[in-house]
Amino acid sequence: MPVETTRPLAVVTGATAGIGKEFCDQLAARGYDLLVVARDANRLEAVRRDIEGRYGVAADVFPADLTLDDDVSRLVGLVAGSFRIELLINNAGFGSRGNLADASPKQQEDMLRLHTMAPMRLTQAVLPVLLQNGRGGIINVSSVASFLYSAGNVNYCATKAYLTNFTEGLAAELKGTGIRVQALCPGFTRSEFHQRMEVDVRKLPSWMWLSATQVVGASLRSLDRGGRVVCVPGLRYKLIVTLLRHVPRGLIGGMSRLRAPAM
Repeated sequence: MPVETTRPLAVVTGATAGIGKEFCDQLAARGYDLLVVARDANRLEAVRRDIEGRYGVAADVFPADLTLDDDVSRLVGLVAGSFRIELLINNAGFGSRGNLADASPKQQEDMLRLHTMAPMRLTQAVLPVLLQNGRGGIINVSSVASFLYSAGNVNYCATKAYLTNFTEGLAAELKGTGIRVQALCPGFTRSEFHQRMEVDVRKLPSWMWLSATQVVGASLRSLDRGGRVVCVPGLRYKLIVTLLRHVPRGLIGGMSRLRAPAM
């Protein structure tokens, strides 16, 4: 960070829009300095100026494409050496639509790297700092889709399932250490996510949509009180996840052929 302070530091990936940007806002309002990570350097600078101007905390930018091993390694090296880190928000991600046979191999490989390898490596990098300090947290932004498998979203559901399962296992490892771990599993959330997939969001009923403010607020409140490892914002999605845990797996496969977009 360019300014030496005693404030805690939060690292947020995918920080320029949607849930990631909302995490930046709410954490800055709580007094965290920020290390914001995304691909677009210009948008990162805009986030930095906004955060510093509105909240009076320090923000540093780290332009990186976390589908690339070299960029992940650079970020790993930076966070592993920062003893002020108290929160890691693994939020970067994207969705896709279409059959695997027709999909871009590079795009699918990028998804696996971004949703699984990058969060795992960043988590492993910050753990020694958090363990030494005996406090802090890690939030992995997963999805309600992690409880599904879906035609047309094969790797999205599979990678999110990994992220939720990874987080639950990690929480078991860290029990009693003072470190809190959460798999944040939102449903449909208004952001650029679905626009980038060219999904017509008007085709989905309004009751299915959450705001990024709702999602992040629920996440941080749950983390504060030491809530469940798996955080599902919104009563409607809590009910949906409860039903999914009891629906026969074969029925889920049949329903998935309706080709709903990724959450």
